[in-house]
Amino acid sequence: MMLLEVRGLSADHGQLRALHGVSLTVGPGEVHAIIGANGAGKSTLLRAIAGLHPPASGTVMLGGIDITREPPERRVPRGLAMVPEGRRLFPSLTVRENLLVGAYGSGTGGWTIERVYDLFGWMRERGSRRAAQLSGGEQQAVAIGRALMANPRVLLLDELSLGLAPAVVTTIYALLPAVLDAGVAILLVEQDVSQALRVATRLQCLLEGRTTLEGRPAGFTRQQIESAYFGLARDDRSG
Repeated sequence: MMLLEVRGLSADHGQLRALHGVSLTVGPGEVHAIIGANGAGKSTLLRAIAGLHPPASGTVMLGGIDITREPPERRVPRGLAMVPEGRRLFPSLTVRENLLVGAYGSGTGGWTIERVYDLFGWMRERGSRRAAQLSGGEQQAVAIGRALMANPRVLLLDELSLGLAPAVVTTIYALLPAVLDAGVAILLVEQDVSQALRVATRLQCLLEGRTTLEGRPAGFTRQQIESAYFGLARDDRSG
């Protein structure tokens, strides 16, 4: 059974329709990458799935349960957690305290603070350091750890690479296999197409809130992806 199913999801920003009937499915251990330029509707899609943006129509199913109208706080114990764009840590709290925030109202599972410390080798010895004192890459790691503390079945990742040096991005992405091995499904929004292609099980491109390409990355040429990304030509075929 697919962990996450989105069917015909539409969403508005005021009078502007930001999403037009977007659908996708993600199963255990899969990485479904959403790519697209600024304004394509990627973050709106993640926010709608997380319950932070009300959809105009469509459904969101988590583990076969319709959560379309549930508030975010009820989605977390069901197994949905999000790493938002910009990290959104509590700067005055320590690393450990930020992680513990993620455990509030969480579901059951094997992610504990010690397991998060094991995943990020440096984190244990800096657990008492305030989040504001960390580098951008360290803050992103804490944001991921905080989400894992909720013991999610589905992890939503919004622009992991934004504002980070390439070497830091590589280090963070190298940790994803350990998360996937635990059976977690990942829905990833990423502007860095090359990075998305390296990790994605399935790729979906949005343009002006519509799906322009969807399928397994190996099924597409670079030209097809670029055309779908920039709207140079419409190709409704799936890979």
